[in-house]
Amino acid sequence: MCQSCPCFVFPRGGVGGGGGGKAPRRLMQKINKNVVLALLSLTSLVFLLFQLYYYKFYLSQKNGVVFSKVRGSQSGQDSTRWHVVRKFLGLISSHNIPVYLIDPLILGLVNKDIEQIRSSPDGPSPECKYFCAPRDFTTFALLDKTWKHEVGLFRTAEKMGFQWLKIINKDPRLDGMDDLSGIEIPLHYIFKLASHAIHLVVFYERSGNYLWHGPLRLKQYMDRKFVPFRKLHFGRYPGAYEKPELVLVSIDDLKVQIPKNPSSFLEEMSHSRFLECRYREARAFFQLYPDDASLDAVEFRKKAKSLLHLAALTLNNLGVKFWLSSGTCLGWYRQCSVIPHSKDVDLGIFIRDYKADIIPAFQKAGLWLKHKFGKVEDSLELSFQGDDDVKLDIFFFYEEGNHIWNGGTQAKSGKKFKYLFPKFTLCWTEFVELKVHVPCESLQYVEANYGPGWKVPVKIWDWKSSPSNVQYNGVWPVDEWDDVIQIY
Repeated sequence: MCQSCPCFVFPRGGVGGGGGGKAPRRLMQKINKNVVLALLSLTSLVFLLFQLYYYKFYLSQKNGVVFSKVRGSQSGQDSTRWHVVRKFLGLISSHNIPVYLIDPLILGLVNKDIEQIRSSPDGPSPECKYFCAPRDFTTFALLDKTWKHEVGLFRTAEKMGFQWLKIINKDPRLDGMDDLSGIEIPLHYIFKLASHAIHLVVFYERSGNYLWHGPLRLKQYMDRKFVPFRKLHFGRYPGAYEKPELVLVSIDDLKVQIPKNPSSFLEEMSHSRFLECRYREARAFFQLYPDDASLDAVEFRKKAKSLLHLAALTLNNLGVKFWLSSGTCLGWYRQCSVIPHSKDVDLGIFIRDYKADIIPAFQKAGLWLKHKFGKVEDSLELSFQGDDDVKLDIFFFYEEGNHIWNGGTQAKSGKKFKYLFPKFTLCWTEFVELKVHVPCESLQYVEANYGPGWKVPVKIWDWKSSPSNVQYNGVWPVDEWDDVIQIY
C-alpha cells in the first residue's frame, strides 16, 4: 500500500459491489413510502370533498336533509321548517289537494299582522317570520270530500324524501241504534322530512252541518317514536268546528289558505272537544227497556227535535252559549234520544251569558213566554211554549264556591229550591242532527241530578223532591212575588 497516498478503505465488494448499495436503497424506499402516503392522503381528501359536494347538492335536494338558509332566517334549523312546508305545499299542489293552515302557533303570529298580510300580495316583510318560528310540527287541514286518491300522493311523497304515517279509526257517522259500524276511515296523516313534520288533519262533514275531526290513536304496530305525538295540537280528542271561510294569502313567500278570521278559529279551537253519543250503551239500555214506538212517542220526539233546533238557532243568533240539561241531557247520555215521557226540552245557560234580548228573540221566533221565575241575581228560569204542546225550559246556572247550581220556584208558595252540580266544562256533541253543547263531565252531571239509579227509567217525577241534588233554599219575600213569580 502507498504510504504517501491518502488511505481509503472501502467495504468489501468495492464501490459498485453488492454490499455497498444498501444505505441508498433504504433511503429510496423511505422516499417512495412517503410519496405513496401523500398520494393516498390527497386521494382521500379529494374523495371526501366529492362526498360532501354530492351530499349537499344532490341528497339534500332529494331527501330534504340539509337546507340552505332562507331569507331572513336566523339558522339552518329555521330554514328547514320553511323548506319542509314549501315542499309539502308543492306535493299537495301537484295532486290538486286543497288544504288550509290551522297551526295555532303560526295563526297566532299571523293574527297579529293579519291586516298587513291581507293587503300585501307578497306578505308583510322580507323576513321569514312565521314558518321559521320554532316548532316540531306545522298543521294543515283537509276536507275529506275534496280528495280521495291517497296512493299517488304517498308515492310522490316518498320520491320527494318524505316519510309518512296514516292513522285510521272507526267512522262514527255510520254508528246508530241498529248498527255499530266497523268501517275505518283516515283521520290523520303525518309527513316527516328532515327534522320537521307536517300534521294533516282530516275533517269530515257531519249531519249537523258542521266539521268534525277524530282522535289520533296509534295502532299497536305503529312506531310511537316516529314523531313526538304528545306535542301535536290536534288529536288528543275529537273536535267539532263550524265551516270556516278561507282566504288565500302569502306568508313568507308561500301561498297558503288560512281561516279568514284566525282569532275566531283559535277561540273555537280552544273549546272544540267533541263527545260521541254512546250508542253501544244505548242499545244495551233498549234491550232492557224497549223503546216506546207509539204514535204519541214518535210525534213528541218529532216536535221536541223541531223545538230544539229552533231554540238553538235563536240562541246562536244571540251569541248565547247553552247546553242540554236535565231530562234532555239524560236522554242524550243514556239512550241517544229524546225521552218520550219527559214532555219538554231542557236547556242550561250560565247566568254570565244572560242577555235581556233572550225573551224578545224567542217571542219573535214564535214561542211565547209561559212563565218567568226568579231574577237575574238569583234562581232565574224561563219557560216558553209554542203552538205544539212541547215546552222549552231554560235554567240559568250560578257559580258558587266549588259547585254550580240552578234554582227552582214553586209558584203557589213562593218556596225556593237549589240544585247543586259539581263544576263542569262544555263539550260539543251531535243530538237529533244538531251540533250542541253538553257537559264534558257528563256522568257526574247526570248522577248529580238523577243519582246512581239514572239508568232505570222513571215516569213519575217530582221536581221538588225527586232530584238527588235538590236543596230547600228558603222562600221569596212576598213583596217580591210580582217580580219573581210571573205566569202568563
